[in-house]
Amino acid sequence: MEEQARHGKKVLSAMRSGMSRNTAKRYLKAGKLPSEMTTPRTWRTHPDPFVEDWPGIVVMLRDAPTLEAKTIFEDLVTRKPGRYAEGQLRTLQRRIHAWRATEGPEKEVFLAQNHRPGEAMQTDFTWATELEITIAGESFPHMLCHAVLPYSNWEWATVCRSESMSAIRRGVQAAVFRLGRVPHWHQTDNSTAATHDLMTGKRGFNREYQELIEHLGMEPRTTGIGEKEQNGDVEAGNGALKRRMEQHLLMRRSRDFDTVEDYETWLRVVLEKANRLREKRLKDDMDAMKPLVVSRLPEYTEEDATVTTWGTIRVKHNAYSVPSRLMGEVVRIRVYEDRLEVFYRNDRQVTMERLQGRGGHRIDYRHVIWSLVRKPGGFARYRYRDDLFPTTTFRAAYEALCAAPHKGIGADVDYVRILHLAASTMESDVEAALELLLDEGTVPTPDQVKALVLPKRQEGPVDMPVLHVDLACYDALLRAVEVAS
Repeated sequence: MEEQARHGKKVLSAMRSGMSRNTAKRYLKAGKLPSEMTTPRTWRTHPDPFVEDWPGIVVMLRDAPTLEAKTIFEDLVTRKPGRYAEGQLRTLQRRIHAWRATEGPEKEVFLAQNHRPGEAMQTDFTWATELEITIAGESFPHMLCHAVLPYSNWEWATVCRSESMSAIRRGVQAAVFRLGRVPHWHQTDNSTAATHDLMTGKRGFNREYQELIEHLGMEPRTTGIGEKEQNGDVEAGNGALKRRMEQHLLMRRSRDFDTVEDYETWLRVVLEKANRLREKRLKDDMDAMKPLVVSRLPEYTEEDATVTTWGTIRVKHNAYSVPSRLMGEVVRIRVYEDRLEVFYRNDRQVTMERLQGRGGHRIDYRHVIWSLVRKPGGFARYRYRDDLFPTTTFRAAYEALCAAPHKGIGADVDYVRILHLAASTMESDVEAALELLLDEGTVPTPDQVKALVLPKRQEGPVDMPVLHVDLACYDALLRAVEVAS
């Protein structure tokens, strides 16, 4: 139409518009755009296959609104074999979808809320496994404890291994001490760490969680059970945070970090960059919040345990080995979110990674090897024997010893001696020696490994001349000092 108005030539206008002359003539004659010339179709192109059964289907949908079209279709096929074909399921799904939109029951509307500055902080846990983070080349499954101020969307996050009280203590304190202020409310969902009393099994705030929130100057509140949308700001923020992390990982061109501390440092930089874009609304949040006037609580809990005759302690339903010299003594354990620190009379004895879940065990072969050397026969049926293979190389060495002819119990003795050598020297050196012998097809014996690991003794020269010291030069130095003075 624009081309026609310019020069009045229909053929040229049609060519420049990319359509045939007859099509252009029809549009020009009607004086309407193509979109204005379409009319809604009011007839069916195919007969309705469900016309006879539709009244019964409507009754079923009104009695059970959550019934799915596939379930109804399977029922029709069963009751009336040969009448319906597989491809008609999609027709029924469209028909039911249209019925629900025009005549179905009312749906729940999620009411958008206006947030007030400084009113609340929402905290939630989210898995970050999909980011495929590795630490020193090893997979690092973990969660993020994510805190958000709903008004400004200011956020902070800490790395954690589980949805535990220790993780909440660390994450919430990291956020509020970062701000230097606290809102009126702290809100979580019904996580077991915050609202499930493991002693009574009843809902309600756990004593430890409530004491933490009250110490920081906030009041605790939670969402309704099964109503996670009430924590909607932090729930939505979880996905946004992981998308932002994914983008920064792509820019970094590596998902591997040397240590967990390096990963956490990188995460802090990502969060700081995001929060710079929220400074204007954050100021409103800060002005409405109370100053943080309390000291930071320790990020651990303490409990006592007696070291058993097995040289182990039990913490949070898991077993850990400690140095055997502590057997029979009462030790104090600081339980962090990611580690345990064992103290005896205020002196730290050992630090170990904390296990997640229940019924696990972490036995350090260095704690039991001295007893095993004296009693190698106990190795075969030792309850925690699998923990005595520090790496796959050590296990391969033990399997090679067991496969060697005429070994029998001697395989256990030889392996215990190799393990003793690893505890006495460097585990990495022993592992390298085992790899060398296994690659050569040699069954690694303790003497062979020892010869490779321990340096050869250096012998000094047989004859050394006796050195004579001439003190005359020293006397000359003293005389020169006297003359100068």
